[in-house]
Amino acid sequence: MKFVVQEHFAGHHHYDFRLEMDGVAKSWAVPKGMPIKKGEKRLAIQVEDHSVDYMDFEGEIPEGMYGAGKIIIWDKGTYELLKRSESEIKVKLKGEKLKGTYVLVKFPKAGKDAWLVIKSG
Repeated sequence: MKFVVQEHFAGHHHYDFRLEMDGVAKSWAVPKGMPIKKGEKRLAIQVEDHSVDYMDFEGEIPEGMYGAGKIIIWDKGTYELLKRSESEIKVKLKGEKLKGTYVLVKFPKAGKDAWLVIKSG
């Protein structure tokens, strides 16, 4: 399975973390970028699923369209699914920049679509 992190220069600059899962790209907006060091945590807001084909997209979304702005691929690679439940997804990323174990944990205190992405190993 593949993953991608797209840097999105939209109205609010953020990163989109996408995991190929269930035939779609499960997607989270990560405002401050992916954690790099073990133990770092970042807020990740789950957004609508995207087409797996969208994981290869780089370019400009025109003004007036949803998500308008420039998108570049910040990192990509494959991942191994280690655990999946309603409230936790644990993966081992094998990317160009991101390597190691990451955990997405539901974070309901911050909203119904809020998760934390944690670099755990």
